[in-house]
Amino acid sequence: MTVRRVHSRRVRIIGIGSGHPDQVTHEAAAALRGVAFVIAADKAGPDQPRDRLLEAREEIARRYGDVPVIKVSDPERDRDDVVDYRGAVRDWHEARVAAYEAVLVAHEGDAAFLVWGDPAFYDSTIRIVEGIQRRGRVSFEYDVIPGISSVQVLAARHRIVLHEVGQPILITTGRRLSEAVDQGHDNIVVMLDGNLACVELEGEWQIWWGANLGTADERLVSGRLADVRDELRVQRDTAKGTSGWVMDTYLLRRPVPQVVAASGDND
Repeated sequence: MTVRRVHSRRVRIIGIGSGHPDQVTHEAAAALRGVAFVIAADKAGPDQPRDRLLEAREEIARRYGDVPVIKVSDPERDRDDVVDYRGAVRDWHEARVAAYEAVLVAHEGDAAFLVWGDPAFYDSTIRIVEGIQRRGRVSFEYDVIPGISSVQVLAARHRIVLHEVGQPILITTGRRLSEAVDQGHDNIVVMLDGNLACVELEGEWQIWWGANLGTADERLVSGRLADVRDELRVQRDTAKGTSGWVMDTYLLRRPVPQVVAASGDND
């Protein structure tokens, strides 16, 4: 008896690196070549006539298989609701679920989402795809292809290890940086910091900062935070002005006081 395999439709969540097309892994490129189309948010609008991140996704889709990109106008997000931040994000995610679901209903074949960096680091795509699946209007399986994250590129560019020997590291957002400091964390990686919260910190900190990592407009700053605050602001503004967007990531480390053993008379 011949067993017939039934091909299940797939949605592929593909990490594409932090900015440069060369950071797309062989696994990610193979996955991209195997899909019928890519779904991508289009954030262009009256205040932003071009979505350069969408253009970069389109270039990656062309380079790795000439895959068509179906653009979806990105739903509005309430960024002013500081009281119910989680609620505002939840509403935005639900609007994205409905928008992307409509594309999957209207088009046949396997689909892909191209995620900056790695889908595991502060990205909503996995949750959104799960939301589409729960609604049940379209049947599919999904998988996740890891990517090179901006955290990895930051460490490589500055030629550092992200933590001291045997010490932990906290990865958080700019919104929660002050909370992390108050909790006593000494080794902090910060992502999604739209306001460069680090410049407000007091005390002794070392910083290793990078913006638009992996791109031609990459910017790097490192040093004692108190000495480089102004340079951070300048470089961040320059990156945004040059590229039309800015994604920055940085490591903050509070130096650990060195304990000096007391010497005896016979030392």
